[in-house]
Order: sequence, then C-alpha cells, then structure tokens
Amino acid sequence: MHSFYVDSPANGVASLPPEEAKHALKVLRLGVGDAVCAMDGAGGRWKGEIAEIDGTRVSVRLSEPLPDNEAPVRVTVYEGLPKADKLDFIAQKLTEVGAAALVPVRMSRCVAKLDGRDGEKRRERLEKIAREAAKQCGRGVPLSVAAPMDWQSAVRAMAGHDLLLVPWEEARETRLKDVREMKPDARDIGIVIGPEGGIAPEEIDAIAAVGGRCVTLGPRILRTETAAVVSAALAMQLWGDL
Repeated sequence: MHSFYVDSPANGVASLPPEEAKHALKVLRLGVGDAVCAMDGAGGRWKGEIAEIDGTRVSVRLSEPLPDNEAPVRVTVYEGLPKADKLDFIAQKLTEVGAAALVPVRMSRCVAKLDGRDGEKRRERLEKIAREAAKQCGRGVPLSVAAPMDWQSAVRAMAGHDLLLVPWEEARETRLKDVREMKPDARDIGIVIGPEGGIAPEEIDAIAAVGGRCVTLGPRILRTETAAVVSAALAMQLWGDL
C-alpha cells in the first residue's frame, strides 16, 4: 500500500497536494478505489482509498486511523558537518530507525562549510529526503532537520536533553548499555557525532561541561555516517522501540 501526505482531513476526506497527486497518477498509475495510506505529517495516519480524480486533483476517503508509530524516546543527532552527500544518507537512515531530529553542526575539524543561503538550501533538501523516507517506512512524522548550527549554539541546545551521549574513538570503558543501566528513564536523548576528522579535545570538554557522557562503540573506528546511524539505532534499541 502506497503512502501519501495529505492536506488537513475534513469529514473523512483529504486531498493530495499537487506533487503527491502527480506521483500517484503519473508514476504509480493509481485509480479510483486503490488503497493508500494517508499521512498528515504530524503523526496522523489512516487507511484510505482514492475516492475521486478530477484532472490533476485527487481526493482520498479515509476509512480508519492507523496506530501511532512514533518512538517513546526522542533522539536528536548533532552531526559534525561531513563532506559530500553523507548528510543525505544520514537523514534517510535516521528517519527509518525512528530518530526525531538531525542538527548539522559546524565543528572545528569540519572540512565542509555550509552557512547562510547554502545552509538553508541543504536543509530543504534534507527535509525532502526525510519526508520521502518517512513515506517509504510508513512513519507518521518525518525527521526534523535544522539549519547548520554554529558550535556555541549547538552546545547550548545540547544542554537541554535528559541525556547527552558522545560516541568517541578515545572512550574505552563506558558502553551505551552501561549508560542505560544508569539512566533507564531517559526520554530525550542527544547524540553528538564528530565529522571525518573527529571531535577536538576542547569540544569534548565543552560537551562534558553540559553533562555529556563519552561512550565507546567498540574497538573499531566507524565512519561519521556509520556512527550516526549505529548510535541512533542502539539508543532506539535500548531506550526506544526497536
């Protein structure tokens, strides 16, 4: 069953936005009576069927609500700006595992530079990738994507979480499951991932000053995009619903 975002439902009927309608009609070749999953992007999900096609306009009749499938824990990943299209991969996979938010951060060892108009254009691209990934995996709420953030602003945001985790190649003793035993009730978790060059010692100190806990992901050094997805998946397994 194909999933589509819909405009605000009223009286059991919703319309597909123009881009969604075009995809349904021109790409998928759907017709009246075909079953679909309708999503409002705010958590609402319904079984439905295409009720009417009028030119390029498509109406969907909603038959029954589907269960909420958002995780019981909110995971935010602070990702040191990586090179090339790695953020695309990270946004897609974080959506699939159930993370709530992605915050690209300008760290001292970042090679990539994104700010101003370029940063906003990248944010819009990542939002689109997250929405498409949410449709593919049937998730009611797409990943939230922030514009690239400077380091000081990111540290202030990090301080607001119940639990702040920092996978770091120099951490040796503490694993995620050890932190789970100490903080089993955490419901708002931040995860800080360094760029290709890693997290600088002074950045580790700043994170520790706002309560961050350094953890190891094992004896092998992971690429930044791998670390982001693995860390989020492990947090979702330990505190969430995976």
